[in-house]
Amino acid sequence: MALDIGDVRIGIAISDLMHIIANPLETYTRKGNLQADAEYIVDIAKEKDVELMISGLPLGLKGEENVQTAKTREFVDKLKEICDVPIEYLDERFTTISAERVLIEGNLRREKRKKVIDKVAATIILQNYLDKKR
Repeated sequence: MALDIGDVRIGIAISDLMHIIANPLETYTRKGNLQADAEYIVDIAKEKDVELMISGLPLGLKGEENVQTAKTREFVDKLKEICDVPIEYLDERFTTISAERVLIEGNLRREKRKKVIDKVAATIILQNYLDKKR
């Protein structure tokens, strides 16, 4: 399972059983409560029998950490406190841009893109991870 963690939404993607193809699962709108948001993600991981979570790590263009990186690490730390599933990071630079391009090429209107872009970005993160492991 992969996460694209943002301040407002979290994109969630999951792989097929053979760990070959990433699929978008949902876009979760955060409640503004770190514990509640983390518990929601953990519940999905349990429901889907997730063996590993991949969190996108937002880095600056030169690979430097920033405010969003710290927020992502804080959320992942909370997940690690309440969940036994191992969590790895994957550089997510340009995944949102790639997701936007895919959606534009699919002729999705701006309003609809906003609703799905985070789960598409999570799908790209997960597919990148799966491709690296092959």
